[in-house]
Amino acid sequence: MSSKDEARDFLVSRRGQITPAQLGLPEYGEERRVPGLRREEVAELAGVSVGYYTRLERGEIGGASESVLDAVAKALRLNEIEREHLLDLAQQASGSRLHSEGRAPSEVRASLVRLVDSMGVPAIVQTPRLDLVAANALARELFSQVFEAHEPNFARFNYLDPRARGFYVDWPLARRTGAAILRREAGRDPLNEALTELIGELSTLSPLFREDWARRDVHEHRTGTKQFVHPEVGRLDLAFEVLETPGDSTHRLVTYSAEPGTETGEKLAILSSLAAERRKD
Repeated sequence: MSSKDEARDFLVSRRGQITPAQLGLPEYGEERRVPGLRREEVAELAGVSVGYYTRLERGEIGGASESVLDAVAKALRLNEIEREHLLDLAQQASGSRLHSEGRAPSEVRASLVRLVDSMGVPAIVQTPRLDLVAANALARELFSQVFEAHEPNFARFNYLDPRARGFYVDWPLARRTGAAILRREAGRDPLNEALTELIGELSTLSPLFREDWARRDVHEHRTGTKQFVHPEVGRLDLAFEVLETPGDSTHRLVTYSAEPGTETGEKLAILSSLAAERRKD
C-alpha cells in the first residue's frame, strides 16, 4: 500500500474513534451518518479549512508542515506514538524517508550479546519486526515456547502458534499489540523487505492478523508491564524496559524484572535454577 493510502486510512480510522462528546462538542440530537467526528469538526479543532483537511485525509500530506500535522494530531487526540507515525507518513509522502537501513537481523554485536548474557534478569535482543535474535539463559527459559521455532519471532508465535493463547494472560491484547508494533515499523521503514514479507506471511496464514491489521493501530514498546503464564511456573507479572542500542537501529535490548520479594520474583528464581540445570545437561 502506498504512503498516500496509509495516511488516508490512518486519519480516517483515528477520526472514527473519537465522539463529539469526548471533546465537548454539541451533537444537537441529530443522527450522525459517520462514526466519530465529521471532517469539518476536525478541521475546526485543528484550525484549518475543511478543504485543506479533506486533502490531508485523502493522503495528500507530503507538503503539510509539522505545525499543521501537530494541530491535526491534537484535534484527533493522537498519542505520541500515533503522532510520530503521522509525521513518518508525511515524510514518506514527500519523498524524504524512503530507504531501508540497518544490518541483517542475525548480526548482533558481540559486545551486546555479552551484555545480555551478564544480566541477572531475563534479557533479549529483538528487531523492530519482533525477531528474537539473542537472549540470556533466563530469557530462553521464560520464552522457551517461542524459542522452539527455527527463527523465533513474537508475531509469528502470537498468531500462528496455538500455545500463545495460554501463554499470555490477555492474549488478544498481546496479539493486537504485536500487529500495532509491526504497523508502526512499516510506517518508519516502508521499504524493509523482511518486514513486508512477515506482514504478507501473517496476512496469508492468520485471519486474526488480518482483522487486527485492519484496525490500523500503531504502538511502540518502551516501558510497561506484561503478564505471562509460563508452562512450568505459572503466572508471571513482569516489568519491562526497552533500551535503544546506540549506533544500531535494528536491535533493541529488552529486559524483564519483578519486584523483590514477590511471588513472581520467586518464580523467576525457579526459572533461573531450571536454566542452570539445563545448561549442565
